[in-house]
Amino acid sequence: MKPGETLAAISKSLEGLEWYVFGAQAAVFYGSSRATFDIDITVAVKSVDDLVDRLADFEVSAEAMDLARVARALPSVHKSTGISVDFVIAGPGLEAEFLSRCKLVDLGGVSVPIISPEDLIVSKILAGRAHDIQDARAIVEGVETLDTDRIRNLLRMLDEALGQSDLLAAFEAMVSATKMG
Repeated sequence: MKPGETLAAISKSLEGLEWYVFGAQAAVFYGSSRATFDIDITVAVKSVDDLVDRLADFEVSAEAMDLARVARALPSVHKSTGISVDFVIAGPGLEAEFLSRCKLVDLGGVSVPIISPEDLIVSKILAGRAHDIQDARAIVEGVETLDTDRIRNLLRMLDEALGQSDLLAAFEAMVSATKMG
């Protein structure tokens, strides 16, 4: 598998757009040990059709396009490497905020924008699956300097907006179980 080749194709395809890597590849960059070759991308684009028009190096099925029109997520496969890439069309609010804070890093020998560690922790806790929680914990343990106030504020707002009380509590449990606690 060649994630660097796939990331280079993504970067070329999305030239001129705002986008970032998130998900497992970002978690690995920030210290998770999970082995994965799929790539998750959030991109600011006007429509699914505008995005698909840019993806000549990727296979996109009709079913995937239908899904993207409803769920804003476009599954695809990079033709030359066979690596799965999920493109998520950024919405207003949280994803727009994440776009404003991403930074350029070297992933697989390619300079790409990546979600901040704080925003990745928030997104992993929000997803709530066991491997996401494990990734968030690894980031909390592995990243030397985190803006924990920003994480707490975002999780508090999400708890309130969703009528929940478990997101911030999950983060606090991680912090107390690590070197930060």
